[in-house]
Amino acid sequence: MNIFIIIILAAIIIDFTLGIISNRLNLKALSTDLPDEFEGVYDEETYAKSQEYTRVNTKFGFVTGTFDLLLLLVFWFAGGFNWLDQWARGFEFGVIGTGLIFIGALILAKTIISLPFGIYSTFVIEERFGFNKTNAKTFVMDRLKGLLLTIIIGAPLLAGIIAFFEFGGTWAWVYAWLAVTAFSLVMQYIAPTWIMPLFNKFEPLEDGELRQAIEAYAEKVDFPLQGIYVMDGSKRSSKSNAFFTGFGKNKRIALFDTLIENHTTEELVAVLAHEIGHYKKKHIVKNMTISILHTGIMFALLSIFLQVSALFDAFFMEQMSIYAGLLFFGLLYSPVETILGIFMQMMSRKHEYEADHYAATTIQQPEEMVNVLKKLSKDNLSNLTPHPFYVFLNYSHPPALQRINAIRNGS
Repeated sequence: MNIFIIIILAAIIIDFTLGIISNRLNLKALSTDLPDEFEGVYDEETYAKSQEYTRVNTKFGFVTGTFDLLLLLVFWFAGGFNWLDQWARGFEFGVIGTGLIFIGALILAKTIISLPFGIYSTFVIEERFGFNKTNAKTFVMDRLKGLLLTIIIGAPLLAGIIAFFEFGGTWAWVYAWLAVTAFSLVMQYIAPTWIMPLFNKFEPLEDGELRQAIEAYAEKVDFPLQGIYVMDGSKRSSKSNAFFTGFGKNKRIALFDTLIENHTTEELVAVLAHEIGHYKKKHIVKNMTISILHTGIMFALLSIFLQVSALFDAFFMEQMSIYAGLLFFGLLYSPVETILGIFMQMMSRKHEYEADHYAATTIQQPEEMVNVLKKLSKDNLSNLTPHPFYVFLNYSHPPALQRINAIRNGS
């Protein structure tokens, strides 16, 4: 049997199996006993609801994951990739045009096929647990805007990558790497002001007690405060969050309107302090640097495997091509992505501890951070007792109880 079939199949099955094992352990770790730290925050009904939310989402994730796996295997071994390639070649648009049709058709098909699952998740599961605020119009427009952005932004980028590897010679992977890096940096700059507002409204935080408290804190820690915005998160969900995005003059901190509604001024300053902590600790720069290096390694390996006919034989392709090779290499590379993803999750959890510590020490009221974590856990129906193996594989943030203990211990 083709060695690439064995490697890719093994990677897919191992990843799926690890997901099943971690989910089962996570469900078994659900405890009917509320952790003492959350006494007075959760009542019995809310705690039971949070556990049921974990169960329902876990079961739904298993269904969607199994469906996606079976769909891939059926399409693969039925010769679907080769059929799609021959269909795309029939338009005779050249290598770049054919590649756009091939990849575009797969993206469109995946979007359509996954639509029922998205509808069920939003309008059944999230609705059942009181989170959903999305109406049908917003749901449809979100997906149409996403497809439009894929065409306007994604298609030229894909066309450029195909062109580099088709005509760039020995150093094609370097040209592609530099182009993708430049694209990523530009997107970091323009996304806060041009793309994100297509989906949500971002209003400057109005003058008042909260803004004054935030400005006073920012001045205290010498943070260049370009903008604090309120995002209409309630347009889609009652869940609360805050995030830091962009860089240079376009960096901004966004607070969900639901977050502002549910927290005190002191707690919101603590949230802001956490986000500033990420900036002060250079987490964004570190993540970007790792991403750029990873992209370079990936393109260097891609340039090698694009020449390996056995990789295309594994997918029953009659002809080799850059665009199909991009997809097949992505599947072959998935074990590396899985391992890298685990390390990135570990680093992300470390960064969250550091940002928590920065916030707790600079606001000099660590209990405000603790209060925020407790309220967010309750408002988002977080799982308070996740299994360590599930956390290891899936969590970008440490569990709330571990974060609270770290803040209390000053670490």
